[in-house]
Amino acid sequence: MFRRLTPDRQPDPLQRDLKALLPRLWRFAYVLSRSRIDAEDLVQATCVRILERKHQFTGEGRFDSWAFAVMASVWKNHVRAERIRLGEGHVEADEVLVFDGAQSAETNIFFRQVLEQIQDLPEGQRAAVLLVYGEGLSYAEAANALGVPIGTIMSRLANARKLLAHLRHDSPEPREPETP
Repeated sequence: MFRRLTPDRQPDPLQRDLKALLPRLWRFAYVLSRSRIDAEDLVQATCVRILERKHQFTGEGRFDSWAFAVMASVWKNHVRAERIRLGEGHVEADEVLVFDGAQSAETNIFFRQVLEQIQDLPEGQRAAVLLVYGEGLSYAEAANALGVPIGTIMSRLANARKLLAHLRHDSPEPREPETP
């Protein structure tokens, strides 16, 4: 594989950073697409877009946050195009967004249950949970990556926590609020 070198014969820092970010991009792509094949395609399309538009990264923010924003944009465009192709018409952007094992089998089972429950969350909540809790982005960085206000991230995380709270209490399903 050929490596692009800068004029002083050093590897391009953006390409180096992008290569290091690939596992995290793939994880985010899998959360968005829920498909290994679609995740691979999404990562590839995102990398192409990043390399085509590397001049847009000013270096003032975090590269990973910018890359996640690029991926979210590529995903939104893909979902819109797919829905239009299937005759479902215009789609709002908000509608399309949305670990390795531990030592004991019990912990592994619990992690699998949590991941399954996260996969069942609405897409916007899934994306917010992964970016903030999985990737360590701040609320502001996640909001920027997904193109939504910070309050939307806070709301999505609060709602996701409510839906996942039953996992801490060993109850099989989320509890419905009691009415008087």
